[in-house]
Amino acid sequence: MFQSLLNSFRLGAEKESFEVVEESLFKAVVFKGTNLWILVFATFIASLGLNVNSTAVIIGAMLISPLMGPIMGMGFGLAVYDISLARLAARNFLFATAASLVTSAAYFTITPISDAHSEILARTAPNVYDVLIAFFGGMAGMLATCSKAKGNVITGVAIATALMPPLCTAGYGIATLQLKYMLGALYLFVINTVFIALASLLVVRLLRYPLAHPPDKGKIIKRSAFMTLLAIVTTVPSVWFAYEQLRDQGFTKKANRFIEAEAHFTDEVLLVRKVDAGSQRIELVFGGRSLLPAEVAAFKAKALNYGIDSSRLQVKQGFAYLAEAARNDEVIAMRTTVQALSSELASLRRLVDSLRSPRTDSSMPAEAPSLPITP
Repeated sequence: MFQSLLNSFRLGAEKESFEVVEESLFKAVVFKGTNLWILVFATFIASLGLNVNSTAVIIGAMLISPLMGPIMGMGFGLAVYDISLARLAARNFLFATAASLVTSAAYFTITPISDAHSEILARTAPNVYDVLIAFFGGMAGMLATCSKAKGNVITGVAIATALMPPLCTAGYGIATLQLKYMLGALYLFVINTVFIALASLLVVRLLRYPLAHPPDKGKIIKRSAFMTLLAIVTTVPSVWFAYEQLRDQGFTKKANRFIEAEAHFTDEVLLVRKVDAGSQRIELVFGGRSLLPAEVAAFKAKALNYGIDSSRLQVKQGFAYLAEAARNDEVIAMRTTVQALSSELASLRRLVDSLRSPRTDSSMPAEAPSLPITP
């Protein structure tokens, strides 16, 4: 039973001959004529897909792109110590990379759409999971190349490892002078390149293909040490990025749980909630009556129960409609009082004016007119 299970995993019966694999990879690593034009077209298609944020178009560019050939060619050449193949693959890979960067940068320079959509942003923050995808994708791709039953594995590997989109995203960063996007996308491209090549090398060695030029033991040790160091150097930043991503996701999860459970006040409505995982800060804006300082302090104290630093929690008052209504009533009452006082003051002024004017008594007899005296 156990032996039968082991036989199910054996690859000897489906293993392709060394000559056939080497010939197919030699054809795949050369970029001239048809391969070069296909690379240019794939670059334009990927750039268009990133520009209009179309996943389907980007997937189409992944399927068209011939970049996988020289990467697996480098892995195969290093595995069997075929230095001529490894060098040819490396030269053509560098040429293809430069051609794709120039093409994508040229496109993003002339396109009127310059916004960085989600498809672009997704290629600027690689992590250790991208390392695993590239490694297992490379193993699957090389295994299919070295097998008589190839199927559609290469197509799936091209989609999973996504070589063309990060390269075009780097071109976008160059065209828009955004160093962060360029470096992040290039790092993802390097991850895919290194671990597809390493996985290809490992598969070829496991299949025990003959060495084209058997080296001495010293060269084997040096090359093994170099490949190991290259893998470590490439992986370390991705582990840190994965840690940051998990930390940000954890903070967002805690913040949302805290807000849903505790951000409730009588006569208050939560208007705005901003959770910035990068800076580990929360901003809440409430509308309603004015929050009392004691209420805000008690609310911030509850954040500690959710593992959130209260100093990173900012509570703001958007508007206070009940307090505003109360102030309006006070203003109306004050205006009424002022009007009454003004009216009373006017009456008093009229009275004073009447007391100051000369008094005329109509009951006194009028003075008789003087008569002329005759002698």
